[in-house]
Amino acid sequence: MNIDIDTSEAAQKAMSFFKEGYNCSQSVVLAFEENFDFDRKTLLKLSSSFGGGMGRLREVCGGVTAMFIIAGVLYGYDEPTDIEGKKIHYARIQELAHEFSSRNGSIVCRDLLGLSTKTELSTSYQRTEEYYTKRPCVQLVGLSAAIIEEYIRLHS
Repeated sequence: MNIDIDTSEAAQKAMSFFKEGYNCSQSVVLAFEENFDFDRKTLLKLSSSFGGGMGRLREVCGGVTAMFIIAGVLYGYDEPTDIEGKKIHYARIQELAHEFSSRNGSIVCRDLLGLSTKTELSTSYQRTEEYYTKRPCVQLVGLSAAIIEEYIRLHS
């Protein structure tokens, strides 16, 4: 995939939403809100649990989870007996995860942030200039949006 967060409209939107205070997952999902039949409030609630690597558990990156949400809404299967649809969709999710991981070495929040497994807190950090300088989250949100944007472009 040809991914460039500097030229990706979705990446720029997602990074802007993140800087407004939305969590990583919300920021990426909001960058694609025109692709959904959901209102903004529903999208925000739907993606609210995935910030900080699943509710600050520091598991799968919220930006990555947002890519999966978007792919599921746009391309997912809806019949439990659709074995072929499930197979195709899971391959799609694995492709998106691989694309992100190949650029960052992981899809796991704590790995991306260089944190130990013992840093689980439910309270968010205050978003300051130091926060944005110290953490790669803005760029990771942008990259997640750019990856799913390119995937959509290639598969439309």
